[in-house]
Amino acid sequence: MAIDRDERELVDGLHGDDPGALAALFDRYGDRIYNHCFRHLADWAEAEDATSSVFLEVWRHRHRVQLHDGSALPWLYGVATNVCRNLGRSRRRYLRAVASLPEPAAEPDHAERVTDRLGSQARMRAVLDQVEALPAREREVLGLVAWAGLSYDQAAAALDVPVGTIRSRLSRARARLTDLTEEKHA
Repeated sequence: MAIDRDERELVDGLHGDDPGALAALFDRYGDRIYNHCFRHLADWAEAEDATSSVFLEVWRHRHRVQLHDGSALPWLYGVATNVCRNLGRSRRRYLRAVASLPEPAAEPDHAERVTDRLGSQARMRAVLDQVEALPAREREVLGLVAWAGLSYDQAAAALDVPVGTIRSRLSRARARLTDLTEEKHA
């Protein structure tokens, strides 16, 4: 039988480290192994990966390839079955691991935070534009008392001026800011 002889030659070629024998075996049985893998895995992409793994395993264990009734196909099916079992076990372990993970916490909508931040930046820029219109002395007092939270005494000590000067500068700064705000909204 010519087929038996060809199979024997292929197996002998594999035993002799001939990659051409593996290629011929793949050409001859690749589609059958692919379909066998699909029937086990029910996924064409996984069957393709499994088929690749089968022939890699055949090459790794080429010295153990055996003929059964003159054909290497039963041995290939055995390798394919083992590869598919391993892939199926791996998939089940993965799915169990994923299923055991806690549900992810609901993430807040970042769009609102971004909008709020942009809005606060725009408001701060508008305030700073008005504050920059004040004389430097009034800006200093406003920054120390209104924004830094210093008392009049502390601001007077920081600027080395009398407390009365702090009070008058702050009063003038507030009045000018009020005027600037009213002009802007008018």
